[in-house]
Amino acid sequence: MINIRKLETELWEAADLLRADSKVTSQEYCMPVLGLIFLRYAYSRFKFVETVILKDRPVRNGRVLPVEAADFKTKSAIFLPEEARYDYLLNLPDNTDMGQAINRAMELIEEQSAQLKGILPKDYTILQNDLLRELLRIFNNSAFNEIKDDIIGRIYEYFLNKFAPAVASDDGVFFTPKSLVRMIVNIIEPSHGTVLDPACGSGGMFVSSADFIEQYGTNANTAMTFYGQEKVDYNAKLCIMNMAVHGLNAKIVSGDEANSFYHDAHNLVGSCDYVMANPPFNVDKVKSETAQNAGRLPFGLPSVNKNKEIGNANYLWISYFHAYLNSTGRAGFVMASSATDSQGKDKNIREQLVETGDVDVMLSVGNNFFYTKSLPCTLWFFDKAKREKNKDRVLLIDARNYYTVVDRTLNEWSEWQIKNLNAVVWLYRDEAEKYKKLLSEYHAAICDKVKIAIEQADELEKILPAQIDSVISIACNTVSNTSENFDIHNVAEIKGALDAMRYAAGSAKDDAVKYIEGLNKEDKKQLAKDFGTKTYREYEKKLETLAELTFQSIEEVNSVIAEKEWLTEKFGEGEYKDILGLCKCASRAEIAEKGYSLTPGAYVGVTPVEDDGVDFAQRMAEIHKELLALQNESNDLMATISKNMKEMGL
Repeated sequence: MINIRKLETELWEAADLLRADSKVTSQEYCMPVLGLIFLRYAYSRFKFVETVILKDRPVRNGRVLPVEAADFKTKSAIFLPEEARYDYLLNLPDNTDMGQAINRAMELIEEQSAQLKGILPKDYTILQNDLLRELLRIFNNSAFNEIKDDIIGRIYEYFLNKFAPAVASDDGVFFTPKSLVRMIVNIIEPSHGTVLDPACGSGGMFVSSADFIEQYGTNANTAMTFYGQEKVDYNAKLCIMNMAVHGLNAKIVSGDEANSFYHDAHNLVGSCDYVMANPPFNVDKVKSETAQNAGRLPFGLPSVNKNKEIGNANYLWISYFHAYLNSTGRAGFVMASSATDSQGKDKNIREQLVETGDVDVMLSVGNNFFYTKSLPCTLWFFDKAKREKNKDRVLLIDARNYYTVVDRTLNEWSEWQIKNLNAVVWLYRDEAEKYKKLLSEYHAAICDKVKIAIEQADELEKILPAQIDSVISIACNTVSNTSENFDIHNVAEIKGALDAMRYAAGSAKDDAVKYIEGLNKEDKKQLAKDFGTKTYREYEKKLETLAELTFQSIEEVNSVIAEKEWLTEKFGEGEYKDILGLCKCASRAEIAEKGYSLTPGAYVGVTPVEDDGVDFAQRMAEIHKELLALQNESNDLMATISKNMKEMGL
């Protein structure tokens, strides 16, 4: 996994070098750095695809045929001529004009991709050779080898946040977290046809859609046509770069004509199979007459003020997304939480939307999912081809308390949490076969992770002194035997075995450390030599490291087991039911009774808190008594301090 925080720090240091050693403005130096990130990312994808191509490459006269540009087009990737490859640039002689070399690399890449013409930065000669070499070195980071994540988009937002906060906050522009993007894509399940994102930003929705369809062996460029609008020119350039590095074709419009409030730049009303977006929230001062003339308002305008402006454009976006869909289309988008029960004209529009029967799923998301914002949001999903059984129903999911903490300011959904929330939707849609397939995936994942944990424990045991009576082998055998034929619906045995293995590993490590401490100096030297370390301190460190890796591996198994149990405790073998505090399948009549609110929390209720057996009134009295005692102690302490200071003449 990418250590994104570490990567960001390195990129920030690189940008600081630019700022300190050049006279370019923040926006001017942002794109050259992004261009280098693009080169590094493109090279990673090039090497990955090259490996795939060479696996089945024909051989003539004992030699493997060289790869060609046409081979890469069939694999949705850019072919990189030698002079445009990152390793080539990285290893150029010291006397090379690096600015010209990088400009040349950009020109060669643009020759390989028509959509990149005029997009890539080619002004590197304004930067010093030493600076460019240092940047190339810093960006030579293995994190870019994880080609399935929208790294460019996230790094781009980081740059905006650091260097141009005015741009980053303009109209609420911010990068969409990958877990939200994946959730949207997984629920609307794009498979063919026209895909639109009218606020496309860095293109993360398109990239994730392509990943989704290609996992089933379908070529995204053959099956789909991607259309995007992005009024911020920097974002649009980034999107084109992002699409190109993934080998995807897209029609992206930027500038004034891409302002989605006033323009349907691709003339796609009623034509889209899928619409996905994370539009700017709560935009004000939208000219009502211009928006009215632009159309795409099947439910009418939101509220207009005395200045003939729309004070909050959330329902413009919501109306547009519905208007773009064809008769079988699906939409998934991020929206401010306040939009689910806003009043006035918004409520009228929402009522009409609900009565179409096209509102499919509403999913509440908690705080701290956005990289630079802490606000909560809601994911909305439309489906114009719902199953007959669901025509009169909406699935409401409250996932505000279901997430993984990344750090103090950032939350996300793990891979398994995304799958679990997807599973709730599958069952609502009567797609129990997908649910059962997920249970099989859990079974396989638990088995695989158990094997890794056992391997780590075995590595730990190998470096234990012979004098240590370790029970790791017995624990490993128990876990192995238990995992070979365990019941996916009852994992208590394997959890118990894992706990035993963790205890055994911890005890063995502690016993080994105590044993080492009791040895004389010469025996410690011999022990270190026996296990391939220079000193016994290095040996102890190795012991600690292997023990920690064992513990981590066991925790990974337990984490997957916990997510599996979260799902099966609620839905068993795979039948949808309303779960208090999580989900509710509400009829249109029930929604009407609640004033057409689409806030999931208003329907799912609150999970009951288990009684901990503590008498509340009694405990509060005890706390109050403790507080008074502490206050008295504080007063006595202050009196003593004051007395001492007086005696000192202060």
